[in-house]
Formats: sequence, structure tokens, C-alpha cells
Amino acid sequence: MANKAKKAEIKVSGMSCATCALNIEKSLKNVEGVDEAKVNFGTERATVEYNPEKVKLSELENAVETAGYGVINEKVVIKIGGMTCAMCVKAIEDGLGRLDGISSVNVNLSSEKAYVNYNPRMVTVEDMKNTIEDIGYQYLGIEGEETEDLEEKVRIQDLKDKRNRMIVGFGVSIPLLLIMFFNVPLPIHMPYFMLIVSIIPFIYVSYPIFTAAYRAIKNRALNMDVMYSMGIGVAFASSILGTFNIVLTPEFMFYETALMLAAFLTLGRYLETRAIGRTSTAIKKLVGLQPKTAAVIRENRETEIPIEDVQIDDIVIVKPGEKIPTDGEVIEGESYVDESVITGESIPVIKNKGKSVIGGTFNQNGVLKFKTTKVGKDTVLSQIIKLVEDAQGSRPPVERIADKAVTYFIPTVLTIAIIAFSIWYFVYGSTLLLALTVLISILVIACPCALGLATPTAVTVGIGRGAELGILIKDGSALETSEKITSILFDKTGTLTKGKPEVTDIISAGSESANLLKYTASVERNSQHPLAKAIVKKAQEEGINPLEGKNFDTLGGKGVFGTIDGQKILVGNRALLKDKNIEITDEEEAQILKLENEGKTAILVAINNQFSGIIAVADTLKETTKSAIDELKKMKIRVFMITGDNERTAYAIANQVGIENVLAEVLPQDKAFEVKKLQDNGEIVAFVGDGINDAPALAQSDVGIAIGSGTDVAIESGKIVLIKDDLMDAVSGIQLSKKVMSRIKQNLFWAFAYNSALIPVAAGILYSVNITFRPEYAAFAMAMSSVTIVSLSLMLKGYVPPAKKMNLNK
Repeated sequence: MANKAKKAEIKVSGMSCATCALNIEKSLKNVEGVDEAKVNFGTERATVEYNPEKVKLSELENAVETAGYGVINEKVVIKIGGMTCAMCVKAIEDGLGRLDGISSVNVNLSSEKAYVNYNPRMVTVEDMKNTIEDIGYQYLGIEGEETEDLEEKVRIQDLKDKRNRMIVGFGVSIPLLLIMFFNVPLPIHMPYFMLIVSIIPFIYVSYPIFTAAYRAIKNRALNMDVMYSMGIGVAFASSILGTFNIVLTPEFMFYETALMLAAFLTLGRYLETRAIGRTSTAIKKLVGLQPKTAAVIRENRETEIPIEDVQIDDIVIVKPGEKIPTDGEVIEGESYVDESVITGESIPVIKNKGKSVIGGTFNQNGVLKFKTTKVGKDTVLSQIIKLVEDAQGSRPPVERIADKAVTYFIPTVLTIAIIAFSIWYFVYGSTLLLALTVLISILVIACPCALGLATPTAVTVGIGRGAELGILIKDGSALETSEKITSILFDKTGTLTKGKPEVTDIISAGSESANLLKYTASVERNSQHPLAKAIVKKAQEEGINPLEGKNFDTLGGKGVFGTIDGQKILVGNRALLKDKNIEITDEEEAQILKLENEGKTAILVAINNQFSGIIAVADTLKETTKSAIDELKKMKIRVFMITGDNERTAYAIANQVGIENVLAEVLPQDKAFEVKKLQDNGEIVAFVGDGINDAPALAQSDVGIAIGSGTDVAIESGKIVLIKDDLMDAVSGIQLSKKVMSRIKQNLFWAFAYNSALIPVAAGILYSVNITFRPEYAAFAMAMSSVTIVSLSLMLKGYVPPAKKMNLNK
């Protein structure tokens, strides 16, 4: 046992004391197969000796995470060439998965990339490269490195190679077919002529198929190349035996069939390679948006520098017709900027002093001078590229259907082929020619290639299309869940409303209104809440300078407290004043009710524990809020509004947009609880929000939809991110998800339909009505099944969700 033990070093995060180290050690030691576990609190590393036959690295990492700590691994995206089918994906995943230190690996056939989560202390990218090449595929570098040209070069060379083999295959097999059909007189015996003419072209055309089959068998995998090789190999070998009267007679002439079969297979691969290359264009488009240089002001003069050298707070100049090189804030100039590539919004946006600009967008008519706020991988464009890449590498659960089917498919087909051969030859006593034709046709028609392409091509194209529309779907599973949403919860402030409320009424109880506003603003200046900002803004507009204070405190979603000028100022809602036993008279209560019935938020102020007045704040609804709610209702989705406001204010807003289900007076920390309550009742819940306080609810929901203009935390927590601050995009995101899932199901249907319908025909079920399925027809049908699936997926590139069309028509 000792010689089988392996050692793993796991980098752990989240430890705060030596006890944490002991907890992790205990958790690791409880895993069966772990011989020894030591955790060093100082270096934050766990050293584990384990039996790899009993436990995997991913299970050790799960044990650390189950104990409540994090595991720090690295991720790498490797570009791979030479994959042709779902079995290639499996071979690479299995090969990389066998390396010590690989936590998870996910290979996407359509994007031709492997997404690897690995422990850099145990395995290197060089190890992965060697493994990929040993299996027989091409390592094309790491995503992000300057390998785009190499990738494209390899793809073009591959297409050219396939095209040449295809031309040779058809160029020789078709004349041979005609010679046989018309029985053209030849100078030598027909079988010898056919052998001499076809053998070199056959080797040339079928060489990649046989080598791929050899690699698969060497790696103990049964892939479709093995089946192809058996099909064309049996056909050509039978012809040779027949030519020389060894066991078989000259009647067994499949030379032109074997060659044509190999040519059809190559044609299918050629069309697939071309189509697959087009499915990942979204990323290429996004990468292509990044300018290579920027004009910055250095030492009082304009200098052109590489984009990598631009730093935060650099002053950048962008002239008309140029792309904005990085994110920043305009400090001088005015111009219209086309942001459609990022937001999907076709109308250019005016940019002037104080406005934000996004790297990759297009400056139209004026000169802009801006100060950079984000550079490199932190820019909005870089973040979008990363999100789309990660999403395209993920798999929706529906892909399990294809994965499971492929695993059983090939052994099943081999069994069917052998049974069909045996029945025709031994049971029905048919000719060996017919039995062999049936065997070869079944082996060729049963290609699971289309099955392997069905999900990844649709996911890749669909997520890319979402990115073009300003809807970032971060995870393939979000597509599948979005299709099933039954309830959707909207946060009110900043989501349904613009989040820029304004003070509408100041009602003082005793002292002057200006005095009430001054004290309230002095406390609220310490808060980031939109309502607080509205009060501070009002004070500034009135020429009131907030005072310095102390003892500022936030009171859990109910309000704020502070001491200003020696006076205790309490600002908040009814619940806060009730908690503090501050009395509100009937007359004051009536004023509060009146404001709330008008849809205004009444902020109550108490000075030195005496009710001192009300400041009413109103937020306006976004232009598209009502349309979005109407569309969701048409889709039979229950719509909820969730807010910390009291019921009257909440219902006043909800009535304006047609929301009947209102969850009012919900504290920020309880939003996730409300989501869970709905989930416990069997609802599939989406939550739409933008603030830091929405993050737990976004994470708890089945599909978190984060407004892109919100905070980074909210964006990180959501599974769908809307680049534009437009709720119609939330509807569009759900409609896009439904469309992609529908396309995946169509793809799977066609993939299964081709095989289900044609395998029995290939097996000779229609022989009694004189219909047989020759191997070359089988090869053509197989090629068409893959082309059908890829073409259906590519049609998603032009899909515009109905909600998006409504916005465009306005």
C-alpha cells in the first residue's frame, strides 16, 4: 500500500487561527484513503498523503471546502486541435483527468478548448501539453497568449488537407463506379484494375481515419473512428480477398465503395471543421474590439503607447473615428459614443465631462479627453471576454444525456452490427455480400458525432449571441434553469426604479425645515444608500453644508444614527422609531400615511429621542419597467417586488407597474430568506437586483440576474449579467435561454432521429420491399446529420429575443 501513496499540497484560504488548521486536518483525515494530513497555518497549506486508488484530489478539496474553507487552485484554458467528436472530448478529459493535480477538466468540442482547474504545485501546463500530444491531439497554446494566428493557421491547413483528400477520394471513386456500372472494357482483369487504381488513393484518403482509430484503441477508447475504420477496412479487405479468390469471390468488389466512403467521411469532417470555426466568433469579435495602442499625455505631450503600458489615472485622448482604448471618466470634450458592441444599444450615447467611457466602444464625432479608471484585465471588455469564455466552457446538465448516450452507444451499435450480420448470413442464409453490406452500413451510419455536437455548439453560439446583445450568461446551467423559472423577484430601488430618488417634501415638527434637513444630511452623508444620497444632494442644492459628527452607526436596514453638534440624531423608518420608543402623534401618522399613499418613502427623523419631522423621498420608475413586467406575465411567470419600504409605499409603486405580489419591509439580510421560502414551495426563482445587499439573494436564487450598472459584488453573484440598465434585457435573457434550450433539444432530437431511423434501415429491415442502404449512402447521411446540427446551432447567431425587438421598435 505504501508504494501507492501520493502526496498532495493544497493551498487553503480562509484560516484565521490554529484551530482552523486542526479542523481541516480532521476533515481530511475522515476521508477514506487519506493516510496522513497536516495543515500549516503559517503557509496556509495542507499536505496530504493519500491512496489515489481510493480517493481523488477533488474529493480532498471537497473535504477542505466542507470544513468551511476555500481551496486556491489555478485555471487554464488550453486550445486543442484535431478533435472530431464527442469521443475525442472524452479521451482528452480522461487523459488530463489521470494527471495528479487536476481537480476538474471540461473539454468543449465546438470551441476546441479544455477548461482545466489544477493544483500548480502538483502539475504544470507542460505536463498537460505532453498528455494532449501523447493522446494524439494538437496543443495550440493557452487562451490569452498570442496564439490566435497559430490557431487559425492550423485550422486553415487542416481544412486544406481535408479538401485535398476529399477531391482525391471522389475524383477516383466516381470514375471507378462508372467503369463498373457500364462495364467499360479494360486492358486487364477488372478486379486487378480496381485494386491498382484505388489502393494509393484509399491509403491517402483514409490514413487520418485509421491513425485516429489507432490512437483511440491505444487509449482504450471506442470512438467513431474505430467504427469508420472497421467499416471501410472490412470493405477494402473483402475486395482484396475477392480479387485473389481467397475465401471470397470476385463478386466482393467494394474498392470504389470503400474509397467513396472515406471521401464522404472526410467531407463530413470538412464541413464540421468549417462550421465549428464559426461557432466561436463571439469571443474573437470581442477580442478584436480591444485597441492595440492609446494616445496618452506624458510629460505634457501626446504619446502613442501600447495598450499594455497604459496605467490608471493616465490622461488619454480619443479622436473622432477612433476606438476608446480603456475604461475611464471624461474630463474634457463632448462626443457621441457608439456603445452597441458592449451594451447592444444601437443609439449612440452623448459623453461629456464626468461621464464614464468603456474601452472598445467607438468615438463618433468629437475629441474626448478622459482619465483612465480601469486597465488591463479589470476593464469592462476584459471582464466580458472572461465571463463569455468561462460560460462557453461550462455545460448545462442536459449535456449529461448526450454524454451518457455516447458511452453506451458504440458498444450497442457494434452488437447490433454483429447480430444483423449473423441473422442475415446464418439465419436467413443470405449471401455474404448482403451480410457484409449490412455490417458496413450499420458501422458507418451509427456515428455519434452529431450527438456530441448537439449541446456544445448551441451553448457556444447562444452565449456568444447573448454577449452581442449585452446579456452575459455566465454559466451553461443558467440556460437550463432559466427555461424553468416560475417566479421572479425584483428588488425595488435601483432595479425597478432608477435608484436616483429625489427629496419631494420636508415636514418639520417644531423646528425649521432647513434645520431638519441639515441635521439629517449630516448623518446621512456617511451612508451609501440611494435615499441618503438624495437627502445630502438636497441639502447641497439648498446651500446647506452638512456638519461633522461622530458615533455614526447603521441600524440593520432600519436607519442610521449619529451625534451631530452634541445632539443625538436618529433617521429611519417606523420600526426604528418604535424600537426606540419614540412617540408619533396621530396627526404626524396621518401625514406619513398620506406621503406613503403617494408612493413616496417617508424618512422619519428624531432629535434627542423626540420626533422632529419627515423627509419624503420619491424614486422614479425606469422607462421599460412596466413593459418588462407585462412581458413576464405573458410568459406565465409570477412577478414579485421585494423592498425594505413599508407596505403602503411598496404597493403604491407596485400598482404603477402592475405587480400584485409585494414583499414589503424586508430587511436586506432577509431577502435571501424570502427567495428560499418560495423555493421551498416548489418555485424556480429568479432574482433581479443590483446592490451589495442583493448579493445573498442573487446567490440563493436559482438564477440571479444582476444589473450591470450595479456593484461588482452583485455582478459576481448573478448567473446572468445585464450590461445595460434595462429590465427588458432580463426578459430577453430568459427568452434567449429558452431559445437555446429549445435548439439543444432539437439538436438532440435530430441526432437521435438520424440514428434511430437509419440504423434499422441499414440493418436491412426494408429488404423485403427491395430497399437496402448502401455504405456510401450511410456515409452521406452521417455527414448530413452533423451538418444539420451545426447549422441549426449557427441559426442562433441571428436570433433576436422578442423583448429586444420591442425595444428596437420603440
